[in-house]
Amino acid sequence: MTGTLVVEETDDRVVVTLRRPEARNAINAAMVRELHEVCAAVEQQPRLLLITGAGGTFAAGADIGELRERGRDQALQGINSRLFDRIARLPLPTVAAVDGYALGGGAELTYACDIRLASPAAVFGNPEPGLGILAAAGATWRLRDLVGASVAKQVLLAGRRLDAEEAHRLGLVAEVAPADELLKRAHALLDRMARSGPLALRLTKLVTDAPGGHPLTDDLAQAILFESDDKRTRMDTFLSGGRQ
Repeated sequence: MTGTLVVEETDDRVVVTLRRPEARNAINAAMVRELHEVCAAVEQQPRLLLITGAGGTFAAGADIGELRERGRDQALQGINSRLFDRIARLPLPTVAAVDGYALGGGAELTYACDIRLASPAAVFGNPEPGLGILAAAGATWRLRDLVGASVAKQVLLAGRRLDAEEAHRLGLVAEVAPADELLKRAHALLDRMARSGPLALRLTKLVTDAPGGHPLTDDLAQAILFESDDKRTRMDTFLSGGRQ
């Protein structure tokens, strides 16, 4: 455990639990630094990443006390947005398991992950304009990409909060599971992904996230995979009657 995180590592995944019980896991500067350290480790040794929160809350926003003291120079540093960008660009898939509130920066952290699972108690929202600021760590464009412009504007401009059922119906959340089964379901999802070829996963994520999309990008990524030993081994196994 670090100051604000519990980090568990295995050969194929890293599990991060946000843990600031005194502040409902609000994201402060220390948590940002520690999450950057996690990113560095996952970049150096690519593994799946699972992020969750302790105590029945994912993260109830950014630390308002710290935000109150930040000015123009800190805004231009993109303290949270640079971190969430880094998480979004990690080599292998990332999953957020959300129990309870994911608000403000907490919601933006989930938007930066590739897949979200939720408990029935999960709530997503971006109340930043009520504090005289905007959701400037990716929500204004990531949420639009995830749920469409109309719903994104309802959340960002009108303060609409999405409960687990709504988030699932809108596609923001892949699955809703009871709180006591949430991590089990998240690990089952990671297990399925871990059975895939790591290079195939990495290139699929890279191509899917590439802006605009282009057949040449698909062709180049496939060309790399067609020459890989992993592809030959997996296809030989399939043709011999085995299954991946």
